[in-house]
Amino acid sequence: VLIATGRSPNIDGLNLSNVDVTLNKDGYIETDDYGRTTSSSENTIYALGDVCGKVELTPMAIAAGRRLADRLFGPNMSDVKVSYDFVPTVVFSHPPIGTIGLTEKEAISKYGKENVTIHKSKFANMYYGPWPVEAEDKPKTAMKLICAGRNELVVGLHVIGMGADEMLQGFGIAIKMGATKADFDATVAIHPTASEEFVTMFPWGLSPPVSGAKHSPLNGNTPPEPELG
Repeated sequence: VLIATGRSPNIDGLNLSNVDVTLNKDGYIETDDYGRTTSSSENTIYALGDVCGKVELTPMAIAAGRRLADRLFGPNMSDVKVSYDFVPTVVFSHPPIGTIGLTEKEAISKYGKENVTIHKSKFANMYYGPWPVEAEDKPKTAMKLICAGRNELVVGLHVIGMGADEMLQGFGIAIKMGATKADFDATVAIHPTASEEFVTMFPWGLSPPVSGAKHSPLNGNTPPEPELG
């Protein structure tokens, strides 16, 4: 049983009304992209982390805090800000659940059903292969790739099963960089792992040969080279 009741921001003792800090309908502090509140105070009042209700995760708050410190104290960094898009998220349940990007419903709402392609897979993790139980009784792993547009840009990745928590960080980088289904297919699988299913998912090798990378890895292209001093 998974209970996800959520929580309310603990701001009652801050007397925010005295400095005209606006709250939204759910009681979170309203901020702009740079963490600035609506305060009329002579000094800018910033808010970040869970009290803003954007992405309520500890690493997200840390990232926002780092960027705020960069803006306030860093050299030539007055315009840097944190991104709340494509944040890898894990539910540490049993089995764990990993998710990044849009759900199928959100993708269809944003791009239209005709522009969304869904790839799915369900299997028993090879870890359970030697278990002396029937195949249908072995714990399953389920995966879903959500792609949008003619280039099949990966806009959502979701997995439940053993190792979901560990595999999300790497796929998070790829999706943040604009990976397409073709980019996934161009990546050689690590066998035997569960995560290899994401780069061998049916139909394999049939997506439009379009890469989201600045330096395309498709069709056996040479890897990028560093820009040396």
